[in-house]
Amino acid sequence: MSNGMSDAFVFFGATGDLAYKQIFPSLQDLIRDEGFSLPIIGVAKAGWNLDQLKARAKDSLENNGGLEQAAFEKLVSLLHYVDGDYADAATFTELRKQLGDAKAPLHYLAVPPSLFGTVAEGLAKSGCATNARIVVEKPFGHNLPSAQELNRTLHRFFPEENIYRIDHYLGKEPVQNILYTRFANPIFEPIWNREYVRSIQITMAESFGVSDRGRFYDETGAIRDVVQNHMLQVLGNLTMAPPTGEDHDAERDQKAALLKAVVPLKPEDVVRGQYKGYKQVPGVAPGSTVETFVAMKLHIDSWRWAGVPIYIRAGKVMPVTCMEAIVEFKRPPRETFHEIVPRQSSHLRMQVGPDISIDLGVRVKVPGERMVGQDVELRLKSQAVDVMPPYQRLLGDAMRGNGELFARQDLVEAQWRIVQPILDNVTPVYQYEPGTWGPDEAVQLIAQDGPWIDPQPSSADNRSQAAAK
Repeated sequence: MSNGMSDAFVFFGATGDLAYKQIFPSLQDLIRDEGFSLPIIGVAKAGWNLDQLKARAKDSLENNGGLEQAAFEKLVSLLHYVDGDYADAATFTELRKQLGDAKAPLHYLAVPPSLFGTVAEGLAKSGCATNARIVVEKPFGHNLPSAQELNRTLHRFFPEENIYRIDHYLGKEPVQNILYTRFANPIFEPIWNREYVRSIQITMAESFGVSDRGRFYDETGAIRDVVQNHMLQVLGNLTMAPPTGEDHDAERDQKAALLKAVVPLKPEDVVRGQYKGYKQVPGVAPGSTVETFVAMKLHIDSWRWAGVPIYIRAGKVMPVTCMEAIVEFKRPPRETFHEIVPRQSSHLRMQVGPDISIDLGVRVKVPGERMVGQDVELRLKSQAVDVMPPYQRLLGDAMRGNGELFARQDLVEAQWRIVQPILDNVTPVYQYEPGTWGPDEAVQLIAQDGPWIDPQPSSADNRSQAAAK
């Protein structure tokens, strides 16, 4: 079943944090905006009953976007609850009973990846997996071998076309905007290649630290947390070839081809950093060498991008919260007016958080007799981010059978393949002061192609501490 509407929505981990912050608000929005009217079944092992789950839904909405009375009443009228252990067959027997006449349910696994196999098997043995879709949350593995094992586990019970790996970043409006801007404007695509592009930089900066996520972050680090998934997805949107044909998978086919062409990283192309004070965060190991900052130099082994250096950096407690990509164009073969012009003079800056903005870096003449110029940025577009919350968009797409904005198996494995050689303690970790752009070694990494171009948010930086995530 690769298309057609699901006829029930089941979410495992119904009493958990993700359901509280994202799933209940998204369900209310789908009811309000799209007339969503399917049975909604929560499953968890909490010793709860249905009234407690309804109270949890109300509390969730009041604290995450606001409760809208008509949509909320519809939501609770559709809501069912199954309480039980995921390892107990009786839990899934009861779920099958609650599904009633539903023949094509969507199962959302808001549970740790270690439970994916248990739940998938329980669904299959009880008949709940027949003609069903399954949505799993990242992380999709901890490295390449574990990602491959996770895929093998899911494929025992579900075909690839019915597996939806959700990465909320792919549902964000500004990430889609990169693709649209590239392919809808004929002035960009002819120069989007090694003949005209000198380098590419992508920066994801967060002005805050790990706060109360110390234990989670100390098992993850910046490479796994944002580079392997979010930032490589942005790189894919920025550099892939145009999608062709009408097939839903056309976009993912081109992105997969691009990511498979990215050369796996070498230790000498990576600089890891850790902000001073990180080891004092509760949950962090005393001698932790986990990175809170990473900078890397990548290469794409393709005709379009051969020889174009790509630099990615991500970090916490940076000077601003911002996510942006800069495509830097080559200067003319000679400067007609004999000026000394900065290398970054000509560029396209695409900010994807906290707001969307597109700026074109050009030189204009300074008024007067002399033929001298100055660098300016033309702001082509600026708007507030995310009209539709990403989880609402992605849940709606999964229920409609549109997998375009979900991670496919080959995409996930291609992303892990890129970072696999430099995971964990392959490279040293350098300390950096909070509020700076990372350790000095990151400046040395980009020295021959740099400098780094620091983000310039188009609006107040810290409108939301999670704006760039």
